[in-house]
Amino acid sequence: MKKYGLIIVVMLLLVSVLFMSGCNNEDMLANGDETTADPAETGTLVFTADGEEFIREGFLSKDGWELSFDQAYVTMGGITAYQTDPPYDTGQGWDIDYQVKVELDGIHSVNLADPTNDPAVLEELAEVPAGHYNAISWEMLRASEGPSSGYSLFLVGQAEKGGEVVDFTLGIEQEVAYLGGDYIGDERKGIVTPNGIADLEMTFHFDHLFGDGEEDLDDPLNQEALGFEPLAVLAVDGALEVDLAYLEKAFSAEDYELLLSILTHLAHVGEGHALARFIN
Repeated sequence: MKKYGLIIVVMLLLVSVLFMSGCNNEDMLANGDETTADPAETGTLVFTADGEEFIREGFLSKDGWELSFDQAYVTMGGITAYQTDPPYDTGQGWDIDYQVKVELDGIHSVNLADPTNDPAVLEELAEVPAGHYNAISWEMLRASEGPSSGYSLFLVGQAEKGGEVVDFTLGIEQEVAYLGGDYIGDERKGIVTPNGIADLEMTFHFDHLFGDGEEDLDDPLNQEALGFEPLAVLAVDGALEVDLAYLEKAFSAEDYELLLSILTHLAHVGEGHALARFIN
């Protein structure tokens, strides 16, 4: 009898240890701490960036300029995906409560005007915890090398209106942090199944900068867009090469403030809006 009693005590102790271990793991997840995932419950998450057809195929600005782009470099860092329950909403502000997060190391600079970048694949992370990554944050940072060195956003292209042609180069130095919720689009994204692959997209809406000539001028998108005309008037002999520092002096105060405000709603997660704040 003593032998059986000892066995029962040992079994109860083991059950107690396992129970406490499970509680500790749940507490770690609830607090957003990093955990080691079971390999049988992991998959691959692919991080992508997209400028949509507007930047790859060109489009008509709100003020009638036909725009085409050779380069549209965006440089990003601090890219982090989250699993949140309940789902994160930008109305919550910058405080995000997550159960799981994964971070993509390094700085990534991509040319969104490249027609093969539909979307551009930055990198993939293997063996991330399975689940729905329904929030993402990143920073648009100044590139330290390459064609866009010194700029977080770098556009090179051509504009044409009524026989007038302007070859333009526009560099934006301002760095911006973004935080968005679940991807909104024709398909679901960010859902990693065990041993599966999912992608998560950072989307840049360049019609927010130049407007969309296919829409009415009184459309809210066009009301909040700069258009191309304020840039075109600065061209000399059909060429324009400017950056934000130059535009601060050359633009009217109203146009310059408008350009800065556009940077805060340039980035989305699909059609989902993102919070934005300037860095430095």
